[in-house]
Amino acid sequence: MKHRTLIFLLAVVLLFCAGCSSATKKEETPTTITVWHVYGGQADSPLNDLIDQFNQTVGKEQQINVQVTSVSNTNTIHELVLSSANGEPGASELPDLFISYPKTVMALPDDSILVDYRDYFSEEELSAFLPAFVEEGTVDNRLVILPVAKSTEIMFINKTIFDRFSQATGVTLEDLDTWEGLFKAAEIYAEWTDSQTPDIPGDAKSMFVHDYYFNYFQVGAESLGEAFFQGDKLTFGPAFQTAWEPLARAAIQGGVWLQGGYATASLRTGDSIVSVASSASILYYSDIVTYPDNTSEDITIISRPCPVFEDGEKLVMQRGAGFCTVRSTPERERAAVTFLKWLTEPEHNVEFVTRTGYMPVTQTAFENELPNAIEGLESPKYASLYQAYLDTQENYKFYVPPQLETYLSLETALEDHVRAQLALGRQDYLEAGEAGLEQISAERLQTFREIMER
Repeated sequence: MKHRTLIFLLAVVLLFCAGCSSATKKEETPTTITVWHVYGGQADSPLNDLIDQFNQTVGKEQQINVQVTSVSNTNTIHELVLSSANGEPGASELPDLFISYPKTVMALPDDSILVDYRDYFSEEELSAFLPAFVEEGTVDNRLVILPVAKSTEIMFINKTIFDRFSQATGVTLEDLDTWEGLFKAAEIYAEWTDSQTPDIPGDAKSMFVHDYYFNYFQVGAESLGEAFFQGDKLTFGPAFQTAWEPLARAAIQGGVWLQGGYATASLRTGDSIVSVASSASILYYSDIVTYPDNTSEDITIISRPCPVFEDGEKLVMQRGAGFCTVRSTPERERAAVTFLKWLTEPEHNVEFVTRTGYMPVTQTAFENELPNAIEGLESPKYASLYQAYLDTQENYKFYVPPQLETYLSLETALEDHVRAQLALGRQDYLEAGEAGLEQISAERLQTFREIMER
């Protein structure tokens, strides 16, 4: 009897221990969340490095494992997300987290598949973010895109060549702080470069190149107190004309680069020396200029805040995608939000953005972390960019473009027709001479308006 009782008790103990072991193993199984992002390559990504850091610290403590399943670009992720959401044959399953612009969310068949971050962030937590960044992530009154890194428009300058131009003409960097001053400088630059080859008339070089004329006009009009959008169409009132005239004068005289491609290309070849472009494009600005004759020159690239109109508000475009969280289980949603809260903590956020050329997303990160981080940057080019970021955040308001279904088509049409009309105006000017400048500008504006208003 005693032996049977002992065997029974041992069996109960073993069963109990086995249950404890299973429970322990079950508890120790981490919640895995998957991510699609755009920051770097699969093998070399600043965000992947930070994800590893999270997994080894907070993730390990809270049994969360963040797994990157795709590193691509925003256009590819846009297509993949829509394919998945629409249930197309062969489409991948949506990840827990994916990088998105508002256009992707607006194109979803049902945006209720996304978490509303207001369910997971308190108002106090959200108030730490820059308001315009949160506003841009709000679609149909739901905060579905959380900002983690943002960009804006910055003026990049080939200071090496600009210094020569400045010494010869008296034009200063400060003259470029306004659009009127910048385009006047572009006129002077065209004349200066043309005069260096008197035997070749009409070979002026362009000082300036803008990557986004759509942004130039919409932010410019809004900064001058005029609505650029009327419903799903554009308006071309007095503020638009104010923006058109100095641009057209400089472009028609040869001071503005009007060919296709991004600004980084014309700065790399010396075909222009000043650009306004996405701040994230710092990655593609070379420290060497290679001229058409195959000679090259080391240069210094510096950054300054985007120019403004003399009578306008200091307003600048804010750009950049954010993270969407796909609705799943409470455990996975909480795990995803835990990671995002960690990534947007000032210390981690500044570590992330200073490795990718972006801006941080909270006030504290700008004020407390970023100035110290700038001091530790080895690249003068990046130090200049981040100083321009600080100046922009302190002195400018960030502009949030409207969420319109027609936005992309309006942008494409304006970009194409502005460049085309200014290029035709340049040809008219070469044939007619300086006496026809004002008339050419007015005629090209009229033609542009007629095309856009059809």
